[in-house]
Amino acid sequence: MMGKALRWKLIGGWREARRRMDAGMTTAEYAVGTLAAVAFAAALIAVVKSDAVRSALARIIQSALSTG
Repeated sequence: MMGKALRWKLIGGWREARRRMDAGMTTAEYAVGTLAAVAFAAALIAVVKSDAVRSALARIIQSALSTG
């Protein structure tokens, strides 16, 4: 049979290992999320800089300013 002290020591070691493993996973998740946000921002900038979108935005702004 295993003593109470040894059992608590094993459980504590398992909890510490699990806590460390979770901390590393959250760091990796933040890194992946940051990369996804940067990729989305780059795609959005490319779309907004296109001639078609620029002219559409200019027409919308011009229309809004002329109605007032």
